[in-house]
Amino acid sequence: MPPPYPRRAQTPPQFTGPRYNEFIQSQKVRVIDENGENLGVMFTREAFEQAQQVGLDLVEISPNSDPPVAKFLDIGRFKYEAQKKANEQRKRQKTQEIKEIKMRPNIDDHDYDTKMKKVFEFLEEGDKVKVTMRFRGREMAHGELGMNVLRRVQEQTAEMAKVEAHPRMEGRQMLMVLAPK
Repeated sequence: MPPPYPRRAQTPPQFTGPRYNEFIQSQKVRVIDENGENLGVMFTREAFEQAQQVGLDLVEISPNSDPPVAKFLDIGRFKYEAQKKANEQRKRQKTQEIKEIKMRPNIDDHDYDTKMKKVFEFLEEGDKVKVTMRFRGREMAHGELGMNVLRRVQEQTAEMAKVEAHPRMEGRQMLMVLAPK
């Protein structure tokens, strides 16, 4: 017969959200009823009993004030609405991405214009743009050509973007980062 496995100590689940009912730790709380009227400061046990008589929970709204503020609410509904509000804020939040545009030092005018349309589009959307100038073979000896193209990009985007990272060589490419103003 194998030896029994030792049991892990059972820890209570982490408490998330506001404290409510018997989980409120302070002795006295400032109470607000379901209609939003201030009932004044009272013992937590009394307030909890009054909330039960109304059929609601006593929820700690502002735990850092002195004394803490508690309100008569339905805790399930309160948590649901708080979660819904957090999801809505997360949905509206815009994350700034870094879009990359790759060019060559001997880029033709039409190709350059097409790439610049995309640069303007990305900047209008609020994204950063990383302009990469790629050099091949003998082009490495003519870094000034790539620098001229990047200066041209910088001049054309001066109204709507600021240069976050000035042009610099990294191996066989020259990089520049533009951020929307």
